[in-house]
Amino acid sequence: MKLLIKAFLFCSILFLLASSTYAQKSYAQKATEVNPVLTGTTIPNSSVKTVDGNTVKLKKLVSQKPTVLIFYRGGWCPYCNRHLAELQRIEQQLVDMGYQILAVSPDRPEILKKSISKHDLDYTLLSDSPMNLTKAFGLAFKVDNKTVKRYKEVGIDLEKNSGHNHHLLPAPAVYLINPDGLITFQYVNPNYKTRINSKVLLTAAEAYYPESNN
Repeated sequence: MKLLIKAFLFCSILFLLASSTYAQKSYAQKATEVNPVLTGTTIPNSSVKTVDGNTVKLKKLVSQKPTVLIFYRGGWCPYCNRHLAELQRIEQQLVDMGYQILAVSPDRPEILKKSISKHDLDYTLLSDSPMNLTKAFGLAFKVDNKTVKRYKEVGIDLEKNSGHNHHLLPAPAVYLINPDGLITFQYVNPNYKTRINSKVLLTAAEAYYPESNN
């Protein structure tokens, strides 16, 4: 399994090299052009909102304990919902290791409450509706007008869900972060249909757990 982790890390490096054409904007034009922050760097200290609408800095949240940080597209995305459900199934194992799970999306706090209720989630959902945190992580990309229109035709309103007209989404990602805010592991895939395998995540979580907290 450690070989599998190394393979994921190698693929991440190749992906980052391929994204060298990322514009100097705070977002990419395509999911394949995002430029994620690197493993070994400190997380940006942007703010997010809780389901109650309270603003909090990410560094304050991760300082409490080692963190599994998830970026997902929104409660409207079936692939994201399957991923959230899979996280729910392994949550206790991660908690037993000492981790907390934080999942960030462009959804407004009101939408997050519906997701928690609908899927009976126990871990923390956070709103990054302005996409400031997602942009700081280098994961934001612009959804083209044709896709925005197509989404609306099937009942997916990105503007209504986020409360903004930026039409930005995150490339789905998973980060392991220690209480000092240091990224110890990342998995980013611009193909929203492909998410990290739970066994790989659990193995990575065990392998990269901060030694000082063992």
